[in-house]
Amino acid sequence: MGGAVELVVNGEKHQVKADPQTTLLEVLRDEIGLTGTKYGCGESQCGACTVLLGNEHVHACVTLVEEAVGKPVTTIEGLEQDGNLHPLQQAFLDEDAMQCAYCVPGMIMSAYALLRRIPHPTDEDILQHMHGNICRCGGYPRMVNAIKRAAGGKP
Repeated sequence: MGGAVELVVNGEKHQVKADPQTTLLEVLRDEIGLTGTKYGCGESQCGACTVLLGNEHVHACVTLVEEAVGKPVTTIEGLEQDGNLHPLQQAFLDEDAMQCAYCVPGMIMSAYALLRRIPHPTDEDILQHMHGNICRCGGYPRMVNAIKRAAGGKP
């Protein structure tokens, strides 16, 4: 494996040994132990691996670890604060917006990026932004309702 790389993940510094060409997903899961970010397709098609890199949501399965050096990484684990779920996490629970839940961390991270840019999105904003995330169980209507609830609108 390559040399040491320093990453800031969820506000904490991590020194990891990784080849710069290793994916961010591999480092998050295998080196840092944050398994909330899921491996779905490995081809940036499903969104299960979505994290924030700086202010942008990215698919960690195709993002190289070298691209994350010097930029904060936020994963699903980084959203809760002081033992309290983030409003998006709570809204997904309140709206029962999951069946198998494998896609949910990526969905929430994509929605988090959306709400940072557009605090009160329209249904069209939500649908356009969430286009890169796939739910094989078809829970989209409840997920849209959860995003609207988290934004302060009624589902």
